[in-house]
Amino acid sequence: MLFLRGVTRLSVRGIPKFTIIPSSSSTTPRIENSTFPCRRAYHVEGLMLAPVIFTGLFVALWSWKCLMLVTFQNKIIYMPGLPPNARWEKIQDYANRCAGLQWREERVRAADGTDLALCVTDVDLGSSAASTQPAAVVPFYVLYFQGNASSIPPRLPDLSSALCLLKRHSLRYEGGSMRCTMVCLSYRGYWTSRGRPTENGLNIDAAAGVDWISQLHRTSYGGEAEGSRPPAKLVLWGQSIGAGVATNLAAETPMPPNVHLDSLILETPFTSIRAMLEVLYPQKWLPYRHLWPFLRNHLDSWKNLGIISRRYKGDPPEIFILEAAKDELVPRELSQKLHDRCLDVGLPVARKAVAGAFHNDAMFRSEGRRAVADFIWRRFSSTRV
Repeated sequence: MLFLRGVTRLSVRGIPKFTIIPSSSSTTPRIENSTFPCRRAYHVEGLMLAPVIFTGLFVALWSWKCLMLVTFQNKIIYMPGLPPNARWEKIQDYANRCAGLQWREERVRAADGTDLALCVTDVDLGSSAASTQPAAVVPFYVLYFQGNASSIPPRLPDLSSALCLLKRHSLRYEGGSMRCTMVCLSYRGYWTSRGRPTENGLNIDAAAGVDWISQLHRTSYGGEAEGSRPPAKLVLWGQSIGAGVATNLAAETPMPPNVHLDSLILETPFTSIRAMLEVLYPQKWLPYRHLWPFLRNHLDSWKNLGIISRRYKGDPPEIFILEAAKDELVPRELSQKLHDRCLDVGLPVARKAVAGAFHNDAMFRSEGRRAVADFIWRRFSSTRV
């Protein structure tokens, strides 16, 4: 016991005061009298991980949708497969609702070889409409461009009703016999037409429709030799996107020598696809309205009206704008802009709003059909045999 105490005393006394003595519970060295304050460590990377992940997912989803809008814009703008039975519609299914007018299907081949379908009917006008001599008949043509979705046959009853009103107007006409031939063009990819719709393709289709009318007029009423009868009047009638197709045709495609562009009917039109982007996506913080530089389809009627004014400076066609008072898709301001544009470039223009009509209802209502019939008759009746 004395020995142990001595050893302990000697051992303790021999240790310097600043020596580190390990504890029995831990082998971690501990510094006494440290001059550094004790701080608790936070992992910043862990706190920022969740916001970074969610922000990245949001930006990725945003970018993906923008990419899809740009890549598949043709499928978004043109919807020939809606409703699902649109490609299998038949003229015969609507024959009993066409007020006795006989519609027929014709075929035409576009410049690029695409096979297209046409719906055609003839209406004899005037008090002496029974005349069958081609030399005694004044021919007129209406080339119709449909709106988006569906096909031509479901539109035939409303178009037939407008033609019947036109025929009723002509009964008071004593200037001779007239014949109105209405040609409804089915764009590529629509109804029984082949191909896939694009703006460039629709422009080619529209030109093919005019060429078909020119050939029909040459076959039915004589050639283009000097001293022959004057060119036939042509009215271009477009509904919704069809209004853009009509103005594209008038602005970019020269008329055949035996056909004269008389007027344009723009039913529920918009100024351009870019303007519709701003209408459909009004929020400035959304990127979709800023994607217009990547558009491959423009249908810019506002720009086309200026070109039409310069192309037909001596004899400008008259523009008739038919708008739906309750249009849920195209705001009234766009029709107003087109009206003001016509005045600015010197094109004669008339405008009519169909009360209570929605975007696709303008011709479904009698007021709309009557307005179109009145306009066409006013243009036709100015011609003398």
